[in-house]
Amino acid sequence: MDSVQIRCTRCKSVFRDRARRLQNGFSRQCPTCEVVLFFDEDSQDANIRRAMKTARRLRALLREAEAEGMTRRPEASGRRSSGRTRASTRETEPTE
Repeated sequence: MDSVQIRCTRCKSVFRDRARRLQNGFSRQCPTCEVVLFFDEDSQDANIRRAMKTARRLRALLREAEAEGMTRRPEASGRRSSGRTRASTRETEPTE
């Protein structure tokens, strides 16, 4: 899950947006009251600062997980074939 909860400064409703989008200079309209929220880490509003802080932490975790996935050796993603085909494993009925 890569979304962050945002609390509207006007109507106090809570909605979610992706952490990768919440950066300085981003603006988003509240889906309930349609007020435009401007996201800045130095904002006067504690709700905006909290959302920005949470988004920054989540982006760092996502970058860390991506880096770990790239450095880890690729594992076998599927089952290995036994050499038999699907048709040869079925039981055949005798024909009369």
